[in-house]
Amino acid sequence: MDASHALLTAAGVHAGFQATITLVAYPALVATPAGSWAQVHTAHSRRVTPLVAVVYGAVLAAWVWVFTDGGLGAATWVAAAGSVTTGATTALRAAPTHTRLGREGPRPELLRRLLRADRLRLVGASLTLGGALVAAW
Repeated sequence: MDASHALLTAAGVHAGFQATITLVAYPALVATPAGSWAQVHTAHSRRVTPLVAVVYGAVLAAWVWVFTDGGLGAATWVAAAGSVTTGATTALRAAPTHTRLGREGPRPELLRRLLRADRLRLVGASLTLGGALVAAW
């Protein structure tokens, strides 16, 4: 396996993970009754955190390999833009919103913010996968 295929593999795993969060996990979380919110949100966070660490770690490791390998074509930069979008959105919007949801409960404006951030992460992960696919081709 070379660096571009490692990136393609990591990007594929990440896009699948992100699609699952967007299409399955977050809709279920948002539908949680307020009386069950604290328990359900805590369980979601506990379960998803190790997966986030593995998936984002794999993407980061692939990027280290790509950048040290030096094969940086236009498609790779498109993929990089997607990864930066996803990472920045996670760090600056989704994670802080989860923290607030844990403290303040399922406030509608926080749930909307989380869903918007999540859709942007799915776009970023899809962009990364598309760029990685073209780069590996």
